[in-house]
Amino acid sequence: MKKQLHKVLIVMFAALLSVSGVLFSAQGKAYAASNEPDIDASAAILVEADTGQILYEKNADAVLGIASMTKMMTEYLVLESIKAGRLKWTDEVPISKYSSVISQDRGLSNVPLLEGDQYTVKDLYEAMAIYSANGATIALAEKLGNGSEANFIKLMNDEGKKLGLESYKFVNATGLSNSLLKGMHPKGTKPTDENVMSARATAKLASHLIKDHPEALEISKIPKKVFGKGTHSQTEMANWNWMLPGLSFEYKGVDGLKTGHTDFAGYCFTGTAVKNGVRYITVIMSGKKNGKPEMNARFTQTAKLLDYGFDNFEMKEVIPANSTIKGHKTLAVAKGKEDSVAIKTSKPLKVLLKKGEEDKYQVKFDVDSKLVDKNGHLMAPFKKGQIVGKAALVAKDDTTADNLYGTDQKAVQVPVVTTKGVDKANWFALSMQSIGGFFSDVWTSASDNVKAWF
Repeated sequence: MKKQLHKVLIVMFAALLSVSGVLFSAQGKAYAASNEPDIDASAAILVEADTGQILYEKNADAVLGIASMTKMMTEYLVLESIKAGRLKWTDEVPISKYSSVISQDRGLSNVPLLEGDQYTVKDLYEAMAIYSANGATIALAEKLGNGSEANFIKLMNDEGKKLGLESYKFVNATGLSNSLLKGMHPKGTKPTDENVMSARATAKLASHLIKDHPEALEISKIPKKVFGKGTHSQTEMANWNWMLPGLSFEYKGVDGLKTGHTDFAGYCFTGTAVKNGVRYITVIMSGKKNGKPEMNARFTQTAKLLDYGFDNFEMKEVIPANSTIKGHKTLAVAKGKEDSVAIKTSKPLKVLLKKGEEDKYQVKFDVDSKLVDKNGHLMAPFKKGQIVGKAALVAKDDTTADNLYGTDQKAVQVPVVTTKGVDKANWFALSMQSIGGFFSDVWTSASDNVKAWF
């Protein structure tokens, strides 16, 4: 009797799991039937870094406080200046009264700086990126803003527009609430002003930072470092990103990017991790535990996003390089010495797909309308390797994936090119083609009339 009851209970439990649709990740975390994580935060987003494909979002367009995630824009502008040759890592940066006063406040994240001292751009950048040092950030902002943080803020907002960010506003270089700047907040801003941005815009900023300046990750992944060794400024800097190797919330593959916290913004984190050649960018804004703001929640919620991405999606090579596309092996040629030309992909088409959903997509070829005549024939002359269109992976039901960069999804399509060149036919050949076309049309018309008689 007991054995029969035991079996019944097992069957009932299995049925309950089946009905509820509970699934488990590789790390033993339960997810709902949709397999999407339940993220406890005011806003969140998960993005595949190369294509900009959005795999998960929650309130992604809500404009919220970003705290020290602001420093990603300061980092970007410093690295842009170095790339352009306007700044060098070894350049000396003088410390103003403003940056010194803020740096002495140990209630904020800081390395102590003395007015009149000088530090290299590299030293201050590392303090900013590793330790979120606010005084060091102000010093860099003043360096790039010709002595004025207000000038630098204009650069920040202008750069945001260039990068295609939406729903953002920068009022200082650090991400601190202006009310914490001891009455020295930038000219033109209010003491109650805050830096704000959406999770989508934050992810886009992070994407530009690591794509345009991959060296940023070489610094953001440093778990610990000493600032100003042997000087009065010596400070042991432990990275606030506790998901780095050796730190308390270590997660394999994490190498960036920026934490943030103020009372206004809550506990925030823009993270990035890479495994098996796939890199994700995550944003958690005001991470929570059981609905309440909690310091470590930004990391536990980030882990949920990364688990979801790595466990459920994989990069697939849909079309190898130098492949023909089904139904589009050749293109007809107009006014050429040959009447058709073979076409192929110039590089492999790799796309991130949810596991088991490959059959929901198909390859679509679109010819460049500027290169063909009204009949869709490719106009000669052209050279070998001429890009004639693009191959893209599209859903069979015509749905489109949400993308960080809008609807073009340029990274999930590949160029299609000609396998050889075709010269333009001479005038005699073109004349014969024209005559041949004329008689062909006449014959077709006559044939149609004859068919109509019977």
